[in-house]
Amino acid sequence: MPRLGRRDLAVYSRGAAEKEMTALARLGARLICWGEPGYPEALATIEDAPPVLTLLGRGELIAAPIVAIVGARNASANGRRLAHDLAAGLGEAGVVVASGMARGIDAAAHGGALATGSIAVVAGGVDVVYPPENRGLYDALARDGAIVAELPLGIEPQARHFPRRNRIISGLSLGVVVVEAAAKSGSLITARFALEQGREVFAVPGSPLDPRSRGCNDLLRNGATLTETATDITTQLGPLLHGAPLLPMPPRRAATQRDLPLSAPLPGPAPATIDGEAGLDMILEKLSPTPVAVDELVRQCQLSAAAVATLLLELELAGRIERHPGNLVSRR
Repeated sequence: MPRLGRRDLAVYSRGAAEKEMTALARLGARLICWGEPGYPEALATIEDAPPVLTLLGRGELIAAPIVAIVGARNASANGRRLAHDLAAGLGEAGVVVASGMARGIDAAAHGGALATGSIAVVAGGVDVVYPPENRGLYDALARDGAIVAELPLGIEPQARHFPRRNRIISGLSLGVVVVEAAAKSGSLITARFALEQGREVFAVPGSPLDPRSRGCNDLLRNGATLTETATDITTQLGPLLHGAPLLPMPPRRAATQRDLPLSAPLPGPAPATIDGEAGLDMILEKLSPTPVAVDELVRQCQLSAAAVATLLLELELAGRIERHPGNLVSRR
């Protein structure tokens, strides 16, 4: 290991420390240090556990059994729906769901577990919303879930921060579930960390025609547990979950107008209508070789049924999609 030079470490001034503690208190966040009672036990066991974590939200969530769900940012509609349903099923079983608050699979997983308990591990400070489109999801997690960061307040995420963030996601968890991941996806970095940390790795199989499935199929080829339902996960983790302090189900509360958009599997704003290349790209991103219901596209894109029908017609005339019985469509 290289020796530290004089410029590698610096003493934090008392004034700077007091300023940061004031900012944390104003935000409603707190610091948790390695070795303290509130530090996550699972994370404390990994070789490079962060010495300090910033926590915003419900602190009890990091003490419960946790399973991570990660995957592609450009996820298909079916992938997002499956991630949401897996997270909801795990939540019903008393398991907290962790992810990275990215768009796509991460956002869908958080959405599925918002009612029962979800943790976002972010690559910047806990006060930085990234990506900006997930502002609604961030607010919901800060209110009803938890947001965890290794970096101080105000730090914007950079490319080099994400692999370090990923080792915290896996370190917090009993297992990592990968739903859609390309051959060189960052989600596979999380899976690799999980293996190195002795965690279980789960993967959802996908069509070999879809590049977003190659990473998952490769994980399965190398011994990951094939996963289709939350029961597949809880059954495999049975010995680890047995006797663990499962998170009690929170009392159900009536939805308010503020909650309604956040109770959907895909939190985040979207225009009511869209056309041109942006609309076509939005539809194509959510399609895969596996057929999906047109109604599901309408719901996930948050567009009108007429707008989606127009975009699908244009794609059909261009020979880029295929229609199936039951009002289903798939990508050619």
